[in-house]
Amino acid sequence: MAKIRSVKSLLDMHLLIPDYQRPYKWTDRNVGELLNDIENAINDAEKYPGFNYRIGTIILNRFIEKGKEKYYIVDGQQRIITLMLLQLFLCNTFGCRLLKNDFTNKVSQANINSNYRFIKDWFSLKNEDYKDKVKSAFINVLEVVVISVDKESEAFQLFDSQNTRGKALDPHDLLKAYHLREMKNYPYEMQHAVTKWETVDSKKIRELFDLYLFPIQHWKNCSKSVPFTADRIDIYKGISQNSSYTYAKKANKAMPYFQIGESFISGNDFFEMVEHYLKLLNDLESEVYNNINFSEIKEILENKSNNSAGFRYAKNLFFCTVLCYYDRFKNFDERVIKKIFSWAFMLRVDMINLGFDSINKYAIGEYEDRYSNHIPMFSKIAHARLHGEIANMQIVILRQEHEAISSERYDKRKNIYLKLKELNGFTIKEESEI
Repeated sequence: MAKIRSVKSLLDMHLLIPDYQRPYKWTDRNVGELLNDIENAINDAEKYPGFNYRIGTIILNRFIEKGKEKYYIVDGQQRIITLMLLQLFLCNTFGCRLLKNDFTNKVSQANINSNYRFIKDWFSLKNEDYKDKVKSAFINVLEVVVISVDKESEAFQLFDSQNTRGKALDPHDLLKAYHLREMKNYPYEMQHAVTKWETVDSKKIRELFDLYLFPIQHWKNCSKSVPFTADRIDIYKGISQNSSYTYAKKANKAMPYFQIGESFISGNDFFEMVEHYLKLLNDLESEVYNNINFSEIKEILENKSNNSAGFRYAKNLFFCTVLCYYDRFKNFDERVIKKIFSWAFMLRVDMINLGFDSINKYAIGEYEDRYSNHIPMFSKIAHARLHGEIANMQIVILRQEHEAISSERYDKRKNIYLKLKELNGFTIKEESEI
């Protein structure tokens, strides 16, 4: 049975934490996000009478004990305990039955204490009126969907359906929902953004973030990239148009010009940014494949014998670097593109087996004896004042055929190596290096 309840009504239920539940692991980051969501909901409720904000779905296992209804928490424990801590802070006479649970796990104890201190600190600059608004929101604004079932097996089946078999939203879909909410005051722009978004292949949007924007942003800062998941979307939430922060005002004036890793205004500019980089990436690829000056590069990229996973990693690294370069300087200098290509594909030559771990190290210039080049290319581009600084970089091309390159087993890598030598103006017999 599903029922919409206010947060206050939920906390008034006789809730119990079963022994099989995992410890309470929410950190101050999770709590901070919840508090920010609550604050936004309160602001929206003041603008729009009757507004309600749903903060999740809770699954409970109902049972009768000594004639009283009690509920085991099957799903939603982290959120419920956090809401309990918040209510306890707002009202020290709060008598939630959940407080009577024995939190014996040391991880739970540590996080409960830490998060309660975080809540106190977060409210330290808020006045009493705001506290009253939150108390009221627990009754009138904030709500949850509570699904309660009588059989434990049904509860677990429902939990499994929601969390395992059910397809989780992709990070970019979560960002779409977030930025549409930021546009709620502009319904026509919102509809236009949705229409344009739906015309784009979702796979292309996913790849844009997974393979380009997210790793480039890390590599520019000389940090290794990680998978782009739902808990890492904050960097693409942008900043409010009404923010008084200095960097927010700067970003507002800069729109609609985008830079990877730089701030942008939340809402419509997110959709403009996605469209911009999808088009830009397509234009850059078209330039590489169709410009006669890059025929040697095209020959390597389109060679059907070059179809290994390592080759695909090097190819993606190349286009990531080209995108990073063009994003900063907005020119397509022939020397730069050939330097970038040589730098990216020398890694393919260097490595017998090339995976993302090597790409990660190479992109930030992490020292490895087996790499011919140790250049943090993305950081160099991000900090270059003139594009000529990149054009004049010295890229090492190996001159001696080491054992791995000479072996028949690695002929494909050897062929790439020889093509790189030709691309840089060296004949096969030359032994000097650049």
